[in-house]
Amino acid sequence: MIIQQTLNALSLGSMYALIAIGYTMVYGVLRLINFAHGDIMMVGAFSAFVTYAATGSFSLAVLVALFIASITGMLTYKIAYKPLLDKDAPKISLLITAIGVSFFLENLFNMLFGGVPKAFNYPSFFDKLIHFFGAVTSLSSIIIFIITFIVLLAVLLFLNKTKYGIAIKAIAFDMNTVKLMGINVDFLIILVFIIGSALAGLGGIFYAISYPSIDPLMGVLVGLKAFAAAVLGGIGSVSGAAIGGFILGFSEIFVVAFFPDVAGYKDAIAFFFLILVLLFKPTGIMGIDFERSRF
Repeated sequence: MIIQQTLNALSLGSMYALIAIGYTMVYGVLRLINFAHGDIMMVGAFSAFVTYAATGSFSLAVLVALFIASITGMLTYKIAYKPLLDKDAPKISLLITAIGVSFFLENLFNMLFGGVPKAFNYPSFFDKLIHFFGAVTSLSSIIIFIITFIVLLAVLLFLNKTKYGIAIKAIAFDMNTVKLMGINVDFLIILVFIIGSALAGLGGIFYAISYPSIDPLMGVLVGLKAFAAAVLGGIGSVSGAAIGGFILGFSEIFVVAFFPDVAGYKDAIAFFFLILVLLFKPTGIMGIDFERSRF
């Protein structure tokens, strides 16, 4: 039973980790909690849904979903956030704008697709059962975990070993000094939104495969949980966000498995952890300073 629940937790934690990384990257450079991030996950899921229905190619559907999610994230920055940043608007203005973008995306997709949940179709090989030391899991759970691990490693290598990644880390440390050095800060912020939004779109596809039903509000609760995971791990830390996502996934799965009487309260676990972290260790597990957040 423990092996079975561990496999389930790895799959759920992977989805939270992917979305939490996007939260933490945007916060790292702008000190902004992008509450529209969960809805960008929804955009990715719907994009894959439409493309797969139209073309029958799941690989193409994934690529299109990542592209559209990235473009959505970039436009969100260019249209909603950048004008406020250029005017040096208060942080509360950016926060309200992020909530407004979230409502806009939810209502736009509600108008386009309706509020009734849609069945998410995907290739049948994802449902192939894998037997592992007496436990049984689907192939999709293994694929989700492996891809998440590869993506996390790729993001860390990008941030630590490439010119653009090091420049992004420099922005997270001191944006004004980076501007004085002649670096195109706006381009790098757009790059952060593109990467973070693509990860959210991928997380949306994984979520839709695991729970094959999508609707315009699917990203609200998942996005809030991913935000809690980012804070738990240390918002501003990519590895911390991943750790927080897995902790949250393990907590939800094992609480439901061993305490079925409280299964109805599993969604409250993320926020319980969030309260504990803010009370006893506001910097999160990885010890990131909120005022000097670094990747």
